[in-house]
Amino acid sequence: MAGAPDSVALLLFFVFWYAGNMKYNEYNTAALTAVGGKTSGLTMTVATMQLGVCAVYAFITWAVKLNPAKIFGLQMPERQNVPQVTKADLIKSIPLAFCAAGAHAATVFALGGDPLFGQIVKSAEPVLAAIVGTVFYAKAPSFYKVCCLPIIVGGVAFASLKKGIDGSYSLKFDATALIFGMLANAFAAFKGGENSKLLSDKGVAQRYGGVGNQFAVTQIVGFVILLPIMYATEGDMLQTFVEKLKTDSSLQFNLVMSGLSFYIYNELATYTLQVTGAVTASVANTAKRVIVMVYMAAVTGKALTEEQKIGSGIAIFGVLLYSLIDDLLKSKKGKKD
Repeated sequence: MAGAPDSVALLLFFVFWYAGNMKYNEYNTAALTAVGGKTSGLTMTVATMQLGVCAVYAFITWAVKLNPAKIFGLQMPERQNVPQVTKADLIKSIPLAFCAAGAHAATVFALGGDPLFGQIVKSAEPVLAAIVGTVFYAKAPSFYKVCCLPIIVGGVAFASLKKGIDGSYSLKFDATALIFGMLANAFAAFKGGENSKLLSDKGVAQRYGGVGNQFAVTQIVGFVILLPIMYATEGDMLQTFVEKLKTDSSLQFNLVMSGLSFYIYNELATYTLQVTGAVTASVANTAKRVIVMVYMAAVTGKALTEEQKIGSGIAIFGVLLYSLIDDLLKSKKGKKD
């Protein structure tokens, strides 16, 4: 029995991708709150332990030789055997895992600073992707894409403003969310470049045996990379964290669920984006960011300011335009021809 038709499964993958992303943000915020918030000195520990949960989940899928992700689309789970990668393959995968782990940890810091403003800053990811791609991977965006970047930057800048009683504007934003959000964007840009470089080696891609295995290995290696960083930066707080984890059921639940939801929503995103066109993928990613911000505003009880609403709207519109403009202009030129 194959399960639901692919069209139904695709719709469900979209639904659970969005739901998983929203729940990850909620569980992540709750886990950080349980350890004392952004000033607790345990943010890196939470980020590292989330990847630890991902690593355990990956090992379980290999142990049972099944990846249950497709169950969310009412389809039968896929087989997932241990990848036949070599030591050399794992060494080649380290840059990708480092960038993925860095993007994850920086995102946790940004969302811990301010879940809403952190999402707004994260919408500027194409700006960093354009810079990194041009400088480090010789993949410069088109002229028209470059023209969209000021819209994104302008939106984030406007969202950072606050109107005073006298009507004048001044900068007011969470510095942690801004700094780590941009750092997360930079890591994500390098991650994209390293992922393309790794998969360009057909032998490595074949030995991984699929995106599921590659993602699993990336999370495991990322966890190993973050462990010494966690000890170096927050090692003196480790005993405090362990004591909290032993006694606080809220921390236990939200830490495990944030790790699981992070892993699963990323896999579901991969399933959806693999079978949709570039336009659909761009619209889906843009819509996801809006939905997550609205959801987190409801969960945290912290409404967006007028400046944040306008600024995020401008930035997200810029991201959508950036994603679509080449296809739109190509289509227009094709009709003329």
